[in-house]
Amino acid sequence: MKITILGCYGPYPPAGGACSGYLVSEDGWNILLDCGNGILSRLQEYLAFQELNAIILSHLHADHVSDIMIMRYGLELAYNRALRNEPLPLYAPAEPAGEFERLSYKNAYKVSGVSEETELQIGPFTIKFRSGIHAVPALSMRIESPSGVMVYSGDTEFNSGLAEFSKRANLLLCEANYLEADIDAGLPNHLSAAQAAQVASEAGVNRLVLTHFYPERDPVLSLAEAVIYFPFTELAKERQEIII
Repeated sequence: MKITILGCYGPYPPAGGACSGYLVSEDGWNILLDCGNGILSRLQEYLAFQELNAIILSHLHADHVSDIMIMRYGLELAYNRALRNEPLPLYAPAEPAGEFERLSYKNAYKVSGVSEETELQIGPFTIKFRSGIHAVPALSMRIESPSGVMVYSGDTEFNSGLAEFSKRANLLLCEANYLEADIDAGLPNHLSAAQAAQVASEAGVNRLVLTHFYPERDPVLSLAEAVIYFPFTELAKERQEIII
């Protein structure tokens, strides 16, 4: 399984950067996890968007979905020109209802709602979900294949179930939008780097990669907090490829 970090910032990117988007590939199958600002352009450095097998959205905030609204034009043209013979499967939480309804566009996507009761089989990938704690319904994802297991946290506050959901994963790709000072100040909806590391330690994962960085903060500060709790921590880097 190969994971390509297309973008790793939120809620907006720095100059030249991109918001959330991760390409997961194995045996010729390609799934895009989230599709925020800048991801469509970055994706095409690695893969023609027409060749995607599915997109899965963790939640419906713009920094995770905005390029869905642009990709749909390209997909509709690809369908009309017989470059694709069916709409691209797109999976997302069904709430907020208005945002979910906006995802459908002509023949671009086949949109399906998912929840923590859903289990998907896409090529070699088995995908399971768990609800997070966020301002809108949000899902963490566990992706299993013959080569290994990765867990993507999506956006969430600290919750006790995330460690169990991540148990013995080869890779935990975990948001770390905050530092501990932000948690102490009562800011909601996200994890600190230290909390992400505590989840990784409790889950017994092999590797923790922090992502979803606040663009005006040096992510080295996040790494310094995290390694206290989990030494096998690193920072996501745009265009990085991770093999498990």
